Amino acid sequence: MRFDLDHATDILSRTPGILDSMLSNLPAGWVSGNEGGQTWSPFDVLGHLIHGERTDWVPRARIILQSGESKAFEPFDRFAQFGASEGKSLAELLRTFADLRSGNIRALKSLNLTAEDLLRKGKHPELGVVTLGELLAAWVVHDLDHIAQITRTMAKQYREAVGPWEAYLSVLR
Repeated sequence: MRFDLDHATDILSRTPGILDSMLSNLPAGWVSGNEGGQTWSPFDVLGHLIHGERTDWVPRARIILQSGESKAFEPFDRFAQFGASEGKSLAELLRTFADLRSGNIRALKSLNLTAEDLLRKGKHPELGVVTLGELLAAWVVHDLDHIAQITRTMAKQYREAVGPWEAYLSVLR
């Protein structure tokens, strides 16, 4: 499917409501459980999404529009949420994410991007040259990836409880 900015902003603007529906008012075990080892809980993922709203998608779009390939993006700290979310409630993180996302959608729309703008290039510190369209498409897929991660992590809390049905539940594999 070809990238469509209107479709992308429609998906991006739904993510806060989806996460609010999935996570609000759940017992702590549902939002703090992970998949074992160094994996992330839904709470951790939410903190990661907040960090991305502050430092990744729109700031990088602006770098592409203002500097092109001449200024590389700052490296993204994939673990910043652990310090930034410490001591905060899930409700606070959900509100913060919704507020930041709403502001970023407004900011994105205010750029009045054209098809030509989506072809403009920037420089990722690891991936090299990327286009604005690729960045924005990655933002959408990043959201969907983390929604899937949250769903999978929550499902695995009942892995043993489902008994033999585990064989039919691909989310548990």
